[in-house]
Amino acid sequence: MPSPTVVEVEQNVFCVTGTDVNWVLLREGTDLTLIDAGYPADVPAVEESIRSIGRRPEDVRAILLTHAHIDHIGAINHFRDKYGTPVYMSAVETSHAKREYLEQAGEMDVVKNIWRPGMLRWSLRIARAGATRHVTVPHAAEFPAAGALDLPGTPLPVATTGHTSGHTSYYLPSVGAVATGDSLVTGHPTSRTVGPQLLLPMFHHSQEEALASLDALATLDADLLIPGHGRTQRTPIRDAVATVRERAAGKNGSART
Repeated sequence: MPSPTVVEVEQNVFCVTGTDVNWVLLREGTDLTLIDAGYPADVPAVEESIRSIGRRPEDVRAILLTHAHIDHIGAINHFRDKYGTPVYMSAVETSHAKREYLEQAGEMDVVKNIWRPGMLRWSLRIARAGATRHVTVPHAAEFPAAGALDLPGTPLPVATTGHTSGHTSYYLPSVGAVATGDSLVTGHPTSRTVGPQLLLPMFHHSQEEALASLDALATLDADLLIPGHGRTQRTPIRDAVATVRERAAGKNGSART
């Protein structure tokens, strides 16, 4: 797999792009928090991204998961097995990570949408990255405490359900940023839209709930959007949410109020 692209978007906050997906590194002294973990084939890229900012994989104090789709959990078991790294997520998402149920686009969903621009190339690329592997996270654990977490970056979990039933974004108030995972993205190989948007309906467990959960993001005092897919964007998060709603209204013919 190609080397990751590592960008320090705020002091000690890094957005890393692997195989068409991002993960986030929060650095505090010698310690790190990792938010999401790429595809299974991105394991070397995750480790490389950590070393590129002067740290070691064993410096990751915890992995925080936005949601348990294959493109976000790829390196988790490797870190657990090799370094003993714990992984935390919402209580609902732990069941998803353990594959007690699955809320993820399948091969038939891709086949039905293969006519869309970019879909075929993207599907072939992610297949090589391990998209069809069956991966579970048996040690998935819910957040150890309510509110901001005692981890590098002091991330605050924000429930943004809809993409999956337990999807979580992470607010970083000290730098005015929010890691939105797949609740709000700025681009995707299967989309010709550039800027704040929802992923295609095939990727969401409930697109209606995903749109409604943007309320939680709109209240945050943040002007840096760090998405799970696409480039980071400097804009008030409430404006990004407004853009998504306008685009959704244009497609659906009516706006949500």
